[in-house]
Amino acid sequence: MYQRLLEHLTTAVVLLDERLRVRWLNPAAEALLAASRPRVVGHWLECLAGENDAIRVVLQKAMEEFHPYTQREATLVFATGESVTVDFTATPMTSRELLVEIEPRDRLMRISREEALIARQETVKALMRGLAHEVKNPLGGIRGAAQLLERDLPDPQLAEFTRIIVEEADRLRDLVDRMLGPNTIIRHEPLNVHKVLERVRALLEAEHAKLVFERDYDPSVPELIGDEAQLIQATLNIARNAVQAMEEHATPSPRLLLRTRVRRQFTLGVDRHRMVCEVAIIDNGPGIPEPIRETLFFPMVSGRAEGSGLGLSIAQSILHQHQGLIECDSRPGATEFRLLIPLEASP
Repeated sequence: MYQRLLEHLTTAVVLLDERLRVRWLNPAAEALLAASRPRVVGHWLECLAGENDAIRVVLQKAMEEFHPYTQREATLVFATGESVTVDFTATPMTSRELLVEIEPRDRLMRISREEALIARQETVKALMRGLAHEVKNPLGGIRGAAQLLERDLPDPQLAEFTRIIVEEADRLRDLVDRMLGPNTIIRHEPLNVHKVLERVRALLEAEHAKLVFERDYDPSVPELIGDEAQLIQATLNIARNAVQAMEEHATPSPRLLLRTRVRRQFTLGVDRHRMVCEVAIIDNGPGIPEPIRETLFFPMVSGRAEGSGLGLSIAQSILHQHQGLIECDSRPGATEFRLLIPLEASP
């Protein structure tokens, strides 16, 4: 009866013997550890009792002292090289049995990070709307006053200066509008995400002949509902930023990988979606400087000397209009932007 209850738990449970060899594990543990029960019973799990000294020490200590121990945010490293962050508790059942409960933390940490990202974006949008109102009102007055002044100037040659005032006022107004992001209502139409990526690839290939493009498309990705033109703009902003960063730092053999995947039962913020389309844009450039990673999607923030700092902010706004978001992981030689878009029809 107890075994049946353990088999239906979503928490991974592994039963080890006194030598830290597997005696039993439930389906949740099989899924988390990528190990089937018949193949691992009687053997070590390398991620628990193999090369990972820190975890093995905790497990042995629990057995020797016959006392439960809990480890927070431990890292399990699998034979494939993949890793996962977990909380685990080791509880001795008898002198020859150790029950290990494992709770993955990566998913919770990602959800928390996404919630914080969405909250920051909403705060920035509110601030930008207030700033736009305060800036555009006096700009309108300056523009109108310059036009009235131009009519009464005694020397027609002085009109050149009033035209400069009008043009600069218009430029500032356009800059504020760009900081606010797209102000058009998105169209909800079926579209093929690979068509979007191929359009972006064609545009960048025409601009950068030396860039090597790699494609890793999942043909099972179904059509999503959205605005094709805006998604092209968002993807192009990210890809173009990557290419320009590689050019500025003279990256040898610059490469850009476009990848698509379907994520099932995926949580974005606080909403769980049956299927999510993941579009990854990966470059082998210098990486994003550490000081700006937390504010990367804020307007006017850029890691490039010539950057306007608006491309990523606009891209994130477009994804929010599609009930999605953009995530980023970066280190020198591998920067990955992931566009996550729900595949359910938008209301």
